[in-house]
Amino acid sequence: MSGFENFGVRQDVDPEARMECGICWTVYDPAVGDQVAQIAPGTPFVALPADWRCPTCDAPASKFMQVETES
Repeated sequence: MSGFENFGVRQDVDPEARMECGICWTVYDPAVGDQVAQIAPGTPFVALPADWRCPTCDAPASKFMQVETES
């Protein structure tokens, strides 16, 4: 089992964190939102609706992991 398999939607994720789908590698960027699901830009990952799913592969939010930022 990979590290993101049981990631779940943690509430301690930075509101500006970009999240990546562990299935298809689609990135959710809070600065952009999600046009497919009509999620406004500026919406943090933890504030997404409970039924939100990956716009590319339909994976649940629990399959997303935080993208490491370059320092």
